[in-house]
Amino acid sequence: MSNLVEIFCDVDDFCMQFCPQWEEQLIVDGTKKRNRHSKMTISEKMTIVIAFHQSNHRDFKNFYIGLVQRYWSEHFPNTLSYTRFINTMSALIVPMCAYFQTLKGKPTGIAFIDSTSLKVSHNIRIPRHKVFKESARRGKGTMGWFFGFKLHLLINHNGEILAMKISAGNENDRTPVIDLCKNLTGKLYADKGYIGKALTKELKDSGVDLVTTVRKNMKAKVISAFDKAMLSKRYIIETINDQLKNISQVEHSRHRSESGFMLNVISGVVAYCLKTQKPRIKLAGPDLEAIAM
Repeated sequence: MSNLVEIFCDVDDFCMQFCPQWEEQLIVDGTKKRNRHSKMTISEKMTIVIAFHQSNHRDFKNFYIGLVQRYWSEHFPNTLSYTRFINTMSALIVPMCAYFQTLKGKPTGIAFIDSTSLKVSHNIRIPRHKVFKESARRGKGTMGWFFGFKLHLLINHNGEILAMKISAGNENDRTPVIDLCKNLTGKLYADKGYIGKALTKELKDSGVDLVTTVRKNMKAKVISAFDKAMLSKRYIIETINDQLKNISQVEHSRHRSESGFMLNVISGVVAYCLKTQKPRIKLAGPDLEAIAM
């Protein structure tokens, strides 16, 4: 887990710049509204949520009551009750999304793209599921059918997230690729699910060379030794997906609202971005020259 003070200082510096501009842009209808300030600042709340996703706790209630209120009172002297804190968490979605934009990595010429399922209900409970009845969809991944959403990630070879998007569980993996690759150039490595002539051509026109493996019923294509090596290292993005699910806990079936789901995913991604040690591919001098070619 990253240093709590370092996380707070970075989040607080961001909030000092972002929050005043955000409040100025909020649209009001002219009626008087209560603007009651919370005892806890937005930066304090964001720090607690991020720290939870970097911890080994599986339940936020036990984390907040058992750790934050009991042992972190020196850091957070004005802690809210658990119920009140939960009721104010939806207000963190916008600043957390904006904060993520400051943590994204930079393109390096090598990128990997993949999607992973975000299940919101066990399959046997799908018929009586209510929270995401209108938004979640049934989809099929490598582990079988699921009900929920998909998390699409674009990363560089240093394990830094370049872009992300959440879609319904039944959306084709190729659909969000163009949006994710808006500011990308160089090589993009993907699995067989991203094969498509139209997508390859559109990416090529924007300066992105899509490299994929081939299906069994397709003719073998000639690719360079460097591309073969990079395709064999696609495990890096699968490792990140695994860390997001099992450490940052972006996937669980205990959500009680869509806003809670969104905050859980984005704060889990932010917690990963703040990690000092990320899975990465070490490239030597000749490899870096191959990128530039």
